[in-house]
Amino acid sequence: MTSTQRQPDLADQTVVVIGASAGIGLETARLVRAAGAQLVLVGRNPDRLQQAAHELQPLSTAAFDATDTDRLKQFFEDLPGPLDHVMVTAGGPSYMPVAEMDLGAARRAFDQRLGMTLGVALYSRDKVRARGTLLFIGGTGGRHPDVGMTIVSTLTAALPALIANLALELAPIRVNLIAPGFVDTPLSASLLGDQLEARRDELRKKLPIRRVVGPADVAALAVDIMRNEALTGGTYDIDGGQRLISH
Repeated sequence: MTSTQRQPDLADQTVVVIGASAGIGLETARLVRAAGAQLVLVGRNPDRLQQAAHELQPLSTAAFDATDTDRLKQFFEDLPGPLDHVMVTAGGPSYMPVAEMDLGAARRAFDQRLGMTLGVALYSRDKVRARGTLLFIGGTGGRHPDVGMTIVSTLTAALPALIANLALELAPIRVNLIAPGFVDTPLSASLLGDQLEARRDELRKKLPIRRVVGPADVAALAVDIMRNEALTGGTYDIDGGQRLISH
């Protein structure tokens, strides 16, 4: 009979959440805190970050744009180690039809997303303990080509390959990617505007789970990946079955 090892809890661990002031990042920080971990919170908006800190009582906070790789490097250099997990939810999609595309803006979109991912890997690797986690957010929606999706689709394809390679390069640190579909967050609300409620209604009818995926769903998966030390190099879809239906 094979013995089953109990997955470790997060008590007495230290978790950095980049993009912690709203949406998936904030919900992950809440769940991590409830699991007993200490937090370091990073967000671009100082006011929202202060509100999150008031609620969660982190070890420290830092307000800066994580796509600024010089500032990102300084942040990790200044952090005391060791760290157990780093979760990155910062950044948003770039929708640019080729007919309206500004090449400089397109190049910045690629550079910021890939540069931030590589920057976190490079600058945190000496601080994260063995079998700790670097955990990033990708997506499933960009797997379906469409007008305006050139940048999103390319990054959607590139990120799983990047994460798999980083898992080998940084071992025994674990590196994983969460790929949500539509998630009902403030970012989604800002992108859809007055079309938000119609999109929610559409997904409630079409998704196999018959409800909309929320930040707490993604946060629960993130914490499970942090806990499970057998997971690395993977891309984990969480979209309520959105990838299974026609768009």
